[in-house]
Amino acid sequence: MAIKIEIFKNLYQDSVSLMQISAHIGKLPGVEQASVVMGTPANLVQLADAGLGDDVKASPNDLVIAVRGDEAACEEALSLARERLSARVSTSDTQTREALKATSLAMVCDDEPASNLALISVPGDYAAAEAIKALQLGMNVMLFSDNVSMAHEKAIKTLAREKRLIVMGPDCGTAIVNGMPLGFANVVRRGGIGVVGASGTGLQEVTCRIDQLGAGISQALGTGGHDLHEDIGGISMQFGLDALAEDPDTRVIVLISKPPARAVAERILESARKAGKPVVVNFLGASEDEMRAPGLTPAHTLADAAQFAVALLNGAPLPASVARVEANDEATLVKRSETLGAGRKFIRGVFAGGTFCYESQLLCKAEGFMASSNTPVKGNAKLADIWKSEGHTIVDMGDDDFTRGRPHPMIDPTLRDERVRAEMLDPATAVVLFDLVLGYGAADEPAQGLIALLAQLPRENAPLLIAHVCGTESDPQVRSRQIDALREAGVLVAGCNAEAALWASRVARLQARRHA
Repeated sequence: MAIKIEIFKNLYQDSVSLMQISAHIGKLPGVEQASVVMGTPANLVQLADAGLGDDVKASPNDLVIAVRGDEAACEEALSLARERLSARVSTSDTQTREALKATSLAMVCDDEPASNLALISVPGDYAAAEAIKALQLGMNVMLFSDNVSMAHEKAIKTLAREKRLIVMGPDCGTAIVNGMPLGFANVVRRGGIGVVGASGTGLQEVTCRIDQLGAGISQALGTGGHDLHEDIGGISMQFGLDALAEDPDTRVIVLISKPPARAVAERILESARKAGKPVVVNFLGASEDEMRAPGLTPAHTLADAAQFAVALLNGAPLPASVARVEANDEATLVKRSETLGAGRKFIRGVFAGGTFCYESQLLCKAEGFMASSNTPVKGNAKLADIWKSEGHTIVDMGDDDFTRGRPHPMIDPTLRDERVRAEMLDPATAVVLFDLVLGYGAADEPAQGLIALLAQLPRENAPLLIAHVCGTESDPQVRSRQIDALREAGVLVAGCNAEAALWASRVARLQARRHA
């Protein structure tokens, strides 16, 4: 097994581009693992931890390609990576070519004085400084970068508040601004619902569900996962809420987060109550009574948040919560689970979306199924070994422990697919629960690799597969095409993440009763 490393001096590429190249060359036959990263100290440590080189000499401005596999396959991977990196902008694309001449934010502002949003995707050690530069130039910021300290985040957001600007992030993976999808966003209709979300896949789920229900999005603003921490104080969510309250194109507002610090939640909810527009609040895991007030509509699930917002937009009565199993679905689950043997009793969740993992744990727990996880909700246990499930287990494959030296599973589902396969082969697994996340930046055909793996597994007494597909018909991957492919492979596809988690819980309960 060979390890090949190539270093490009002073060549910067953003992290999404690098993850996409890593995913592309990592799928070549004979390649065991591949990583394309900037040569920051943290990334070099991750390469070493992943077994891709112990003594790589590179600076933070250098781009590193590291490949492990057969000698010939490694050479092919390096060649393909070089080709992708050296691709030049078409000479006919004058506007893009002129934009590439700018080598600093200040130059961009000089050339395009109307620009007021900077998307920053540099290694975390350098992200705070770039964000401050952008704010000083009067630009709002989407900070895709992660690994920014809480102290730096507080300083950046405090400056933004003083300048009446917003910082979306750090670690903000999704936004839709004036109809423009940014990061891992989906293609959704324009419309009268504005969303502020502290979670990327949570924001994707709500905006996609709104689109599926025939309504549209005015703005979708991410805040980063730490924004509602007591030390940060919800600065970005407060700004987003105020901006949407003043926006004439926004008629209904949706707020999404894991439970905020109590004092922060009280301030945000008080502002939401005074917004002058209906506000739907989904603080996952928080008590609905704490979110209930005049002008506020609490939502138990992400899908509820979307359908309540659409109902309020249309002046219609609020529909029933999705947190239930319909009679026809119950009949299907009973029939499909009848072939499961007595030893199959556990739920195994394998997620690319961290918020989907979180919501599924909460719903399964409410149904009486405590699950171990690498990112456990309150009351659930931490996995002793993240690579090995024990009892009911629900894992976030997009967490840093799994993505170190690898692309995120939304970009390259290979590692997630392998975990699904391992759970399918475990004789104790009753149901495997998973997500497929579509949109810009995501894998071209996220169902394809998994379906190929499933075709190799025995069908007799196999666990049930339950999935949900987060996306829209206008996404590059086409939601209905992915659903059809999964169903053809025998997967039960739910309408939303919450419904899928409840289906999995019902299968586990049926097994427990059947073999008591």
